[in-house]
Amino acid sequence: MSEQSGSDFFYLGRQQPRVPERGGRLPVALAFPGPERFAMSGLGWQAVYRMLATRPDFAVERFFLEDTHGAGPVSADSDAPLSDFPCIALSLTFEEEFAAVLRALEAAGVPVRSVDRPDWPLVLAGGPLAWLNPTPIAPCVDLFWVGEAEAGLVEIMERMRHAALAGRPKQEFLSEVAAEPGVWVPGVSPTPVRRAIAGGGRRLDDPAYSCFISGKAEFADMLLLEVNRGCPYGCRFCAAGFIYRPPRHAELEDLKAIVQAANPPKVGLVGTALTDWPQLMDFLSWLKERGTKFSLSSIRADGVTPDFLKFLRHSGLRTITLALEAPSRRLRKAANKRLREEDFLNAVRLCSEYTVNHLKIYCIVGWPGETDEDYEELGRFLVDIQRAREEGKGKRSKGLELITLSLSQLVPKPWTPFQWAPMATEEQLDAVVARIKVMAKPLRGLKISADSPFGARLQGYLSRSGPEVFDFLLAAARLGGWRKALRETGADFSSVLDHERGEHEAFPWEVVDPGVGREHLWREWQRYKEERNTPPCPPEGCERCKLCGVFSTTP
Repeated sequence: MSEQSGSDFFYLGRQQPRVPERGGRLPVALAFPGPERFAMSGLGWQAVYRMLATRPDFAVERFFLEDTHGAGPVSADSDAPLSDFPCIALSLTFEEEFAAVLRALEAAGVPVRSVDRPDWPLVLAGGPLAWLNPTPIAPCVDLFWVGEAEAGLVEIMERMRHAALAGRPKQEFLSEVAAEPGVWVPGVSPTPVRRAIAGGGRRLDDPAYSCFISGKAEFADMLLLEVNRGCPYGCRFCAAGFIYRPPRHAELEDLKAIVQAANPPKVGLVGTALTDWPQLMDFLSWLKERGTKFSLSSIRADGVTPDFLKFLRHSGLRTITLALEAPSRRLRKAANKRLREEDFLNAVRLCSEYTVNHLKIYCIVGWPGETDEDYEELGRFLVDIQRAREEGKGKRSKGLELITLSLSQLVPKPWTPFQWAPMATEEQLDAVVARIKVMAKPLRGLKISADSPFGARLQGYLSRSGPEVFDFLLAAARLGGWRKALRETGADFSSVLDHERGEHEAFPWEVVDPGVGREHLWREWQRYKEERNTPPCPPEGCERCKLCGVFSTTP
């Protein structure tokens, strides 16, 4: 498809972007801290590209900051070096990306500490980590955009353009914008900085979508499309469920217009609790009628009905993903995960009846206060899952072919009720995973996969630390590995992760404020310990509730 652009739509598909002339424009290096295949599946990064590329005041080029073995990163669009750009804009999604950013800046000859860059270039960072906990990488970044890009990022960058092209000092510009909504200039801005939220109410006015599709992408040849943002359920372990509030849905006609204009071979629906969207079946039916393949992210077990599953199978979908979340009913209740075991088993039964090829089940281990009894219950439930699978198959020769139980370790995150919680040790996590593998071994057609306990602890350490870990990040960037950096710096995961925090303990991430109140989160942490549920966000919106604090931050 040929390039289309405008205020409402911009899509390049498989085309290479044209390199814009710089005359009168602010050159922006939009950098993704990882390889191209991940960037092509990153909605936030592509949404910012669309915002800048459709405006005449910016000359934006793409950078993929993968390890180039010492060579400085160059533009994927023109081969221009990173150091050629007065603005280096970063999208930060995962804490492990911090080292890739520092490695790329050093390779480009750009000083990694902002104090050593008194003049341009300006390093700007956004993405979910900017309002989860940006402080570990704060010594590097000149300006953080705290919030949704649609809520004012372009206006800040317009002011940056005027300052840079007029030859004004970078520090003068930073001082001017430091107190603007959504801006955190470390050491200058008043804190906490409230997250900037686009729009108001329950509607998602500008759903994100892919500008590019690629056979090299993690989701190959697929247009990713944001169906909703935020989640009403308030699962206590889930950062996305708190930092993306209020829950908002896109309008059906807006999504149809994007698909019609892009005409992609396949659409991937991105969102939480997709089966809660009242217009889901209307949209999927429309996609099927026009011959567009689709895929869904994880769906709720109580949303799996015979008609829904029959439709998915007739549409060619072969893999279904369900979230069990915790090993026992007790822990699911404590985590505020509403799930009836009979609904889950019925979903497994239906998957087998309608010959789904692959069922993926997500389960988290390493919960505060977990016991042997919780995992004994999981062992019994795995047997129940196997029985439901056979019941669904009946006398047919084929049913559900493969079940993968994917185990991830609980990482207590900032701005969730677990920000006060200790994290399980690497030894404890290894033992739990080994135990589950033994329980699953007799069950045919059940595969176990597990994340690295070391990787989970690393993520926990980075997500709950402050600027004091910057030297550790720098060592990882220079030495090419996290374990090497541990040995070099003597960083101590245990000092950050192994103890419960006090109610009034100050946290480094409180320089930002995503909207959810600390008091609400503390109440939710107590309710976890008491194994008590909290109702989901009401469908009428924040005006009906006002419980968590987000209502006061919305326009």
